[in-house]
Amino acid sequence: MLAVRKGRKLLVTTGALLAIGALVTGCSSETGGDSSQPTNASVDGNAAEGETVVIGFSGPAADHGWLGAINSAAIAAGENLGDVDLRVAEGTNDANLQISQVEQFINDDVDAIVLLPTDGAALTAVATKAMNAGIPVVNVDREFSSPAAARTTVLGDNYGMGQSAGNYICERLGDTPDAVVAEIAGVDSLPLTTERSEGFADALETCGLDVDNRVAADFTVAGGEAAASQLLAAAPEIDAIWNHDDDQGHGVLSAIDTAERDEFFMVGGAGSANAMELIKAGESVLEATVVYPSTQAADGVRLARLIAQDKAMSDLVEVEVPKRIVLNAPVVTSDNVDQYLPTAFAS
Repeated sequence: MLAVRKGRKLLVTTGALLAIGALVTGCSSETGGDSSQPTNASVDGNAAEGETVVIGFSGPAADHGWLGAINSAAIAAGENLGDVDLRVAEGTNDANLQISQVEQFINDDVDAIVLLPTDGAALTAVATKAMNAGIPVVNVDREFSSPAAARTTVLGDNYGMGQSAGNYICERLGDTPDAVVAEIAGVDSLPLTTERSEGFADALETCGLDVDNRVAADFTVAGGEAAASQLLAAAPEIDAIWNHDDDQGHGVLSAIDTAERDEFFMVGGAGSANAMELIKAGESVLEATVVYPSTQAADGVRLARLIAQDKAMSDLVEVEVPKRIVLNAPVVTSDNVDQYLPTAFAS
C-alpha cells in the first residue's frame, strides 16, 4: 500500500488542508521554486506513473447496453493505467451482495473504491465505513444519501438531458404553438426518470410547448416497443417524441415501423452508437440523441488514481480533485455525430 495512505484519512475527512496546500503552493512559487518541474497538478506530473494503487470497482449487473459499456470502459481505464491494479467485483443488482463486495474491499485495504451502487441509499452506510477507514470512495451515477459517503461524485446530468431534448424540440417547433409533443420515459420509480422529465417539461415551457402524451417503459427493447405502441394508438397526430433511452429505443422504433408512422421526428437518450448511426444515415424518424456518458465509471477510475496518489486535475488551478463532477448532456445530430461516435456504446 502507498506510504501516504496512513495520512489519507485526514485528507478525505477534512477540508482544512486544502487551504494549507494552496498556501504552501503559493509560498513555494513566491520564494523562487522551480516552476518548470512537474507537480502533482501539472500535466506531466498528473500523467507520470507513480506507485501502484489498488482500486476496487463494483457496479450493477450489465443487463443493459449502457451498463455494459460502463463496466467495460472502467476495466479498460484500469488496463490503460500502468500504475493501477483494478480489482473488479462481479456486477450485481443485489444491494446486499454489493455491500459485501465493498466490505471485502475494506478488508483488503485497497487504496480507493469506485462504486456505482445498485441503490445509492442502501450503499451509503458501507461507503461511509470505507471513508472512515481512510479509503476514498468515488461515487458514480447513482448518488449516496449522504455527502460524507464519497470523496468525489461523478454524475451524468439527468435534468440536463431533459433540458437538452426540450431545447432541441423548441428549436425545431417553437414557432408551432399547437405542436403535439410526446414523451417515452424510462422507469418511473427511479429519481433519474423524474429528473429527466422535469428538465424536459421546463425546457418546453420556455417556448410555449408542453408534453401532450406521456408513457413510461423500462429501459428494455420489449418495454420500449410496448410503451410506444400504446402511445401511438392514443395519439393519432404527433410532431415530436423524446425517448429517454436508446436501448429501449430499438423497441420504440420497431413499434413506429409497425404502425407506419413518420409524421414526427424523434430525439433519443443516452447516446448509443446504434442511434448515432441511424442519425448519420438520415433515413429514420430518429433525428437526434442526448448523451448520458457511459464513461462515468472510467472517469471514476482515473479520478480514484489521482486521489490515491495525491494528485490533482491538471487543467484546474485547484490542488485537489473536485468534490463533485457533473458531465455534460450534449445533443448529437447529423452535424456533429462524428465527434461523438468514437465514445458511444453499443446497445
